[in-house]
Amino acid sequence: MSRVVKTLHRISWAEGLRNGLWTAWVLGKIIFPVTLAVTALQYTPAFDVLLSGLRPVMAPLGLPEEAAIPLLLGNLVNLYAAIGAMLSLELTVKQVFILAVMLSFSHMLPGEGAICRRAGGSFLLITALRLGLAVLSAAVINLVWRGGKERAAYSISPPAQAEPSGTGEILLHALQAAAYGVLGLAAIVVPIMLLIQILRDLRFLDWFAARMQPLMSPLGLAPRASVTMASGLIFGLAFGAGVILQQAREQRFTRREITLILVFLATCHAVVEDTLIFVPLGVDVLWLLLIRLAAAVALTALLAALWREPGKLSPPPGRRGASPETSRRQRRT
Repeated sequence: MSRVVKTLHRISWAEGLRNGLWTAWVLGKIIFPVTLAVTALQYTPAFDVLLSGLRPVMAPLGLPEEAAIPLLLGNLVNLYAAIGAMLSLELTVKQVFILAVMLSFSHMLPGEGAICRRAGGSFLLITALRLGLAVLSAAVINLVWRGGKERAAYSISPPAQAEPSGTGEILLHALQAAAYGVLGLAAIVVPIMLLIQILRDLRFLDWFAARMQPLMSPLGLAPRASVTMASGLIFGLAFGAGVILQQAREQRFTRREITLILVFLATCHAVVEDTLIFVPLGVDVLWLLLIRLAAAVALTALLAALWREPGKLSPPPGRRGASPETSRRQRRT
């Protein structure tokens, strides 16, 4: 009992709650205007003009043309902007799940791609891989899954009402949708940030990394890669960037090793946050997580089997193109 009390005292509950509320506030400033704008835009002629011509592109993915908006926002901004747009659209269960899978594979490409590049990976390779996985997974799910045709029910959404008419009603409807969207995401984000704080205080990363070491060999990696993999899996490429870049700098992974690590993490990272944030949309998050994990393991193991050459040392993060000898001379001077 005393051990439990000591453990609870070690956790920075106030800091975790503060981080959660701050994150919800920051993300709310993204979600609210996005949801407001997209909802209002749907009732204007500009919406049809904007999306004209996209039907042939989106149809093979099982998505309506307006689904291009959350895909664009998710890939260029972040998942929260994409979810804000999704909350304003009338989608089926199947369409929401397809979008969730696509956005899980491919999101925040400029920011997370830059982190991969600084870690020693190829921006173009990682970006192309993520986009390819998103498109392929959507096409496969659309062909395989025949159900999910009922309208998606979001956990927090405005009460059902008649189709708005007139500028005033449209604006009020858009404001309601935006407010409910922020509340729904806040209900998920605050507990997530609190959970991340608990994991940090309990040094869960070290424990998890130790348990991951035996799994490194089947993926073609040495046990020393376990800390980098654990950090990316738990905290993601953005939140875990500090640990990932530090490990890439200290461990001096070979080109093959850093490529395998980044292929895995680009396919499946932030399994807590990037999975649970889809709960307000009614997504079956267990299947979402299993699809991401299966794709990450299969791709990494396949690449490891095809690329058996140890490869050259990757340049230190932020110093691409420098040889190991050049780097040593620079450190001495």
